[in-house]
Amino acid sequence: MTTILRVMLMLVLLAGSAVAAPLPLQRGVNIHEWLNWSPLDDEGNYRWPPYRSVAEWLAGGRSAEDWPATDPLADIRALGFDYVRLTVDPGPLLASEGDRRREALAVLADAVRQLNAADLRVVFNLHSVSQLPQYGMDVVNGPAGSEAVAGYSAMVADVARMLAPLGAGRVAIEPYNEPAHYPCDASGSEDWQEIMTATVAAIRAVSSELTIVATGGCGGSVTGLTDIKPTFDDPNLLYSFHMYEPHSFTHQRSDIEGDFASGLPWPASAGSAELTVEMLKAHMMAAGLSEAEQARNLSAVGGAIEEYFAEDWGEAQVTARIGEAVDWAEANGIPSERLFMGEFGAILMSADGRMGAFNADRLRYLTAVRAAAEANGIPWAIWEYANPYGMSVIAPSGPAVPDREMLGALGL
Repeated sequence: MTTILRVMLMLVLLAGSAVAAPLPLQRGVNIHEWLNWSPLDDEGNYRWPPYRSVAEWLAGGRSAEDWPATDPLADIRALGFDYVRLTVDPGPLLASEGDRRREALAVLADAVRQLNAADLRVVFNLHSVSQLPQYGMDVVNGPAGSEAVAGYSAMVADVARMLAPLGAGRVAIEPYNEPAHYPCDASGSEDWQEIMTATVAAIRAVSSELTIVATGGCGGSVTGLTDIKPTFDDPNLLYSFHMYEPHSFTHQRSDIEGDFASGLPWPASAGSAELTVEMLKAHMMAAGLSEAEQARNLSAVGGAIEEYFAEDWGEAQVTARIGEAVDWAEANGIPSERLFMGEFGAILMSADGRMGAFNADRLRYLTAVRAAAEANGIPWAIWEYANPYGMSVIAPSGPAVPDREMLGALGL
């Protein structure tokens, strides 16, 4: 090779790296109920071919007649979302190989194409669930050198091979969701660092252009992200964190069936522990709970209520917490635009007051989190599009209409 050719090749390579950038994302929504919870057969195995159709998904939590007679995916785009974080149970993929795995991958490729046809980019998230425990989170929460982790990484590479031909400008791969490795388990091990590094390498062996969304341990939190050493970084990587903080506000519900845990205000300074307790008493009395049941319920939640107000959560704390991710990125030479807030949200209070936040408080919280992300150029995805559990863009019951107040809080 002549000197001139060598120089020309170097210039081409440099030009390619200069324009390399991850999949452009701004405002997204999670779809969780479509390709998770794949139907089982009578013997408790995955129905084959696996996964649900769009029609099965939409009819899963409400009557099919509740949905408008329009293209449901085009409707998502019309609300102002530019991408979907599509959560996919890897269980059917882990349970298959060869032609059967290729059959499952073909179903998933078609789902991505449907979203792309609706002018929606896709973050394809492998999202382990507990439906069949042998294919659940324990697989990815094991040690770095385990056979299970090696099998998962090989499956991820197969997913990357399926996604790459769909176009690097249309889809990204997020191989994990909320892994529970260090620092949560206090082991001090480097297992998650090793797993994430090896997974990035497995994907890059398939495609140098496909955007990868990497995540830290500790449930995919800011703390998990800032514990990652991005030695595997390249210009087509995004770094994920989820924002459900404080969890005592976003997930107000009791672990005890029939108990009440609701009504914390946002920000904390907008109310008091005393007012929250009085509200809970009113809901419990309306539900017919005895004085003894009320006293036991209040004893169970009283500590969390006191702690919430003692910590005095508000916009400043949200901004500071997201700022920790921004500081980590800056310290590692990563633009904050390559951070990715893949989930955030808060439960809306149920009609009986057993769980959730008052709507006004929920809307203020969503506005604060969304604004803090956007102030740093961080793309976000709200949890989630449609479910009956009170954390949904679509009204959780009745006619499937968008929650317009929620969309307003999202700037849509």
